Amino acid sequence: MQTQTYRQLDRDHHLHPFTDFKALAEEGSRIVTHAEGIYIHDSEGHRILDAMAGLWCVNLGYGREELVEAATAQLRELPYYNNFFKSTHPPAVKLAEALCRLAPPHMNRVFFTGSGSEANDTVLRMVRRYWALEGKPDKQWVIARENAYHGSTVAGLSLGGMAPMHAQGGPTVPKIAHVRQPYWFGEGRDTSPDAFGRECAAALEAKIQELGEENVAAFIAEPVQGAGGAIIPPQSYWPAVKEVLARYDILLVVDEVICGFGRLGEWFGSVHYGLEPDLMPIAKGLSSGYLPIGGVLVGDRVAETLIERGGEFFHGFTYSGHPACAAVALKNLELMQAEGIVERVRDDVGPYLAERWATLTGHPLVGEARSLGLIGALELVDPATGERFAKSLGAGTLCRDICFDHGLVMRSVGDTMIISPPLVITRAEIDELVRLACEALDETARRLAAREQADESPLREESGS
Repeated sequence: MQTQTYRQLDRDHHLHPFTDFKALAEEGSRIVTHAEGIYIHDSEGHRILDAMAGLWCVNLGYGREELVEAATAQLRELPYYNNFFKSTHPPAVKLAEALCRLAPPHMNRVFFTGSGSEANDTVLRMVRRYWALEGKPDKQWVIARENAYHGSTVAGLSLGGMAPMHAQGGPTVPKIAHVRQPYWFGEGRDTSPDAFGRECAAALEAKIQELGEENVAAFIAEPVQGAGGAIIPPQSYWPAVKEVLARYDILLVVDEVICGFGRLGEWFGSVHYGLEPDLMPIAKGLSSGYLPIGGVLVGDRVAETLIERGGEFFHGFTYSGHPACAAVALKNLELMQAEGIVERVRDDVGPYLAERWATLTGHPLVGEARSLGLIGALELVDPATGERFAKSLGAGTLCRDICFDHGLVMRSVGDTMIISPPLVITRAEIDELVRLACEALDETARRLAAREQADESPLREESGS
C-alpha cells in the first residue's frame, strides 16, 4: 500500500527531471526509501547496488553520520545567512580556504553556487567580464564540445553540446560554438586512438582560427565527459589540446563537476591530465551529495583582474555559500583527507576496477569496456556485426531496466552503459558490481534476441546531468 500510495501521489503532483512524463505515469516511479554504504533500498524491499553514486555525487557513500552531524550543528548555530552586502560567515570562509589548499597552486579564489549548472552560468558571466575588463570586449565566443553536458539552465544547455536539449531549449545563449568530442569508439574507430585525439585537438584550433583569436574568450571541457557517456579521451588528446591553447590567448575552463574530488584518483581531473585551468566549475562530490553546493575555483590571472579592475560583479545566488551546505562540504573534505579516499582510488580500487571491468570485454554484447579511476563505460554492440544495435531496439534502456531488476544501478546513455560508484566501494563490492553487470548483460542479450525476432516497439531513452 505504501508503494502504491506514493506512486499515485507522485503521478498526480511530481514532474521529474529529464523524464518522459507520460511514460513514467504509465509505469510508475521506483520509491527509494533509505540507503547505507553503496546500497539503496526501495519501498518493495529491494536492495540495489548504486553504481552511479546517486548522480555521480555520493562519494563517501550513504549514511555518514559525521555529515549529518555537521549539518545539524550548523543549522542550530546559523541556519542561513547570505554572502551579499559585505557579509560572510565562518563555514563559507573555511570552505573557501580548504578548497584553495586542494586546488592547483595558481587557484586561490572560489565563487560559491548551489549547483554545477549555476557554476557554469557563473563561468560564462565571469569569462566575458574578465575580457571586458582587459579591454577586449569582443572576446565573447566560448568553444565547447559536441555531446558535452554543462548543466540544464539556459547557459548550461547552451555551453553543452547535446542536440536533444538544444532542440527543446529554444534560442540559446549566443556566441557559443561546438567542436567534435574525443569519442574514439563512437566516432574514430577508422583510425588509431592517438591519431583521433590529435584530430579532435586540430578541430579546436580550426574553430579558433575560424572565429578569430580576438573573438574567442574560452574553451570549456570536462577531463572525462560524464553524462555524454563516460568518454575517456585518447592519451594524445589533452597534450595536443594544451599545445593548441598555448598558441592562443584564450582561457581554459575545466568542468570538474563530475571528475573533481577524487573520481579519477586525484583531487581534480585537471591534475590527472596535467592541465592548468583558469576556471574550474565544481559541485556534486564537494558535499558527497548530502546537501546542494557548487562553485567555481578561479585562477589568479582571472581573479586579480576581477578584483583590481572590476568594481561590482552583478552576479550571485541566494544560496551561494549556504552555511549548512558549506559546513557539510567542509566536513566531507576533512573525512576524505583523513581516510585517504583519493589515494585509495588512485592506488587500490581504481586499478582493481580497471582489471575487473576489462573482463567484460569478453561478453558478446560488449564492444569496449573502459574505465579510469572510478568511472567506467560499456559499449553495447550487436554480436553478429560488432556495430551498434538499431535504435528501435532500445538496447541501452533495456539493459538499464534489467540492471535494476538484478539489483544494480547502471545508467544508459544511448547504448553506452556507464558507472560511477561511490569512492568508498570495496574490492568485494566491485566483484559484486561486475557479477551483477554480467548477469544483466546476459539477460539483455536474451531479450534483444527476442525483440529482433518479434520486431517489438522501442523503449524511450533518457539523458541528463
